[in-house]
Amino acid sequence: MESGILIEKLILIVGVFAVTLSVALYETLAERRLAAFFQDRLGPNRAGFQGLLQPLADGVKMFFKEEIIPSQASSFLFIAGPSLAMLTACMTSAVIPWSSDLKIGDHFMPLQVADINIGVLYIFGVVSLGVYGVMIGGWASNNKFSLMGAVRAASQNISYEIAMGLSIIALLLSTGTLGLREISLQQHGFNWNIFRQPLGFLIFIICAFAETNRTPFDLPECETELVGGYHTEYSSLKLGFFLFSEYINMFISSAIMATLYFGGYNFPFMDSLGLSINGLAIAGLVAMGLKVGFFIFFFMWIRWTIPRFRYDQLMRLGWKILIPLAMFNIVITALIIQFKPWFTHLF
Repeated sequence: MESGILIEKLILIVGVFAVTLSVALYETLAERRLAAFFQDRLGPNRAGFQGLLQPLADGVKMFFKEEIIPSQASSFLFIAGPSLAMLTACMTSAVIPWSSDLKIGDHFMPLQVADINIGVLYIFGVVSLGVYGVMIGGWASNNKFSLMGAVRAASQNISYEIAMGLSIIALLLSTGTLGLREISLQQHGFNWNIFRQPLGFLIFIICAFAETNRTPFDLPECETELVGGYHTEYSSLKLGFFLFSEYINMFISSAIMATLYFGGYNFPFMDSLGLSINGLAIAGLVAMGLKVGFFIFFFMWIRWTIPRFRYDQLMRLGWKILIPLAMFNIVITALIIQFKPWFTHLF
């Protein structure tokens, strides 16, 4: 029995990682095609049907490019930086519930790699480790511009992690749990947390843009800033790891927002469709995919719509606006929870 559960978990882990990497791979194509649409031009459409083989061609090109490690760089840390960034990006998907359980014979197979009761803390812990990959990469390059880009990236991520954590506290006060599976179950049907925590969601999504270094928060690595930022000295597969980890983080951030605020795999009128257990699981998987796809599109839409901030504006937004707003949201949520029974009894 234990060996069967182990094989099941192994299949689930491989499946989740394969889907995560595949989605991140084709996010690059989707972004280039959307950029072309917004700018009224043609995107990549030559490699395969409508350019579907373009991400594979880019990956092969990255793989076969010459590996260059600067002579004055720390070789071990130079390789460890992008490896850590890629590892932490992939680890986050382990606690996300992708749908309800599948029934295989008399056995129920959960579509979640690890159902732990501190899933939210796990996500924040792993996301925090991702900053080390950026810092190590910038410092190990022995390039002052790379180091300055890494310091700016780390200060940005740390600043916005505080506001993101505070926005989640208000949600945890409402749900009373740290487990992502339990949070999803509480949003059954159309009982989504976005209606209880609109301000918390607004703060969270702004911080998600900053955490993934997406426009308008892409100052650590944008074209008009400090050369290439923290990955200036990187080339070939190591540069690909840094770039690819950002697309994975975008996918995972979208899945987390869908789970915490938009019902996860739940959807309206799910109980009135008369679906079987497996049918409900498949429908939930499709609903989760559509929500994640919408947020990925939103990330890309914003990139080609809003110009980037200056660095002082970026830091001021994080420390002077988002953090006080998140604290205000916590106080308001706590007061509502505390006095709601009193008002219910009174009226």
